[in-house]
Amino acid sequence: MQLAQENDVAGYVIAPDPMAPRLTRSVVGHDHTGARTEISVVEERPLTIYLNSQEIVTAMTIGDYPDYLALGFLRNQGMLGPQEVVTGIDYDEELETVVVRTETPTNHEEKLKKKTRTSGCAVGTVFGDMMEGLEGVQLSETEVKTSWLYALSAQINRTPSLYLEAGAIHGTVLCHRDRPLVYMEDVGRHNAVDKIAGWMMANHVEAGDKILYTTGRLTSEMVIKTAMMGIPVLASRSGFTAWGVEIAQQVGLTLIGRMRGQRFVCLSGEERLVRDVDPKSVADEPRRSARKAAQ
Repeated sequence: MQLAQENDVAGYVIAPDPMAPRLTRSVVGHDHTGARTEISVVEERPLTIYLNSQEIVTAMTIGDYPDYLALGFLRNQGMLGPQEVVTGIDYDEELETVVVRTETPTNHEEKLKKKTRTSGCAVGTVFGDMMEGLEGVQLSETEVKTSWLYALSAQINRTPSLYLEAGAIHGTVLCHRDRPLVYMEDVGRHNAVDKIAGWMMANHVEAGDKILYTTGRLTSEMVIKTAMMGIPVLASRSGFTAWGVEIAQQVGLTLIGRMRGQRFVCLSGEERLVRDVDPKSVADEPRRSARKAAQ
């Protein structure tokens, strides 16, 4: 397998490839009537990440973009700072390992002693103090037009994806104004956002004018990662956790959830929003009962 390559689907720099043979496979079963049926299911495989000679973590992932996943994970854990020079990334598909090499030696034994298992699907892991590094975060005050949010939601939800093909997966999309740029998917939303972080780091992409859109819950981990990346706005179709909201308010991140059709709720950073469109002019989605939403 080659390392990350870019494409141009519907204006994206990187878009999902739901037909990629390594990402799904067909499984035969039986439906509710007993009839034989065949469906696509998402593959899940381990990837062990090394920083130089130090083994850091083994993540369960769909296996695409291992270089971006490794870079982004290390960046979001504070193990790769802006001063670090990455000299190479070696991926071995057979051994299911990726090694990130830096110009100078690194030492993270103390950080590795402290692990927090997060609420992310496929179980995320955060090393060290979860709040470490947030004290100095300063997010830009870039304005965000609600027309951009509506346009992004409509386009992203119509984009061909592994979620639409097989389900059981989360997506995260890096956006600039009303244009989605990079759309990553994985079994855990933490992996998807780490791939975004890795792509930004590898390509020296400015974060202060970006929006991060996720299909998953707005948890403390998602808020922390977004703030650490320097992105000032995080939006989702899904809901919030109390700690996620508290941290967003603490660091000044605009947090928007329950984005469906013309509706959304902003629980932090309202001052960035420019309401430049009448919500009634936006196509709405039917409300779902709490019971149906939970199914």
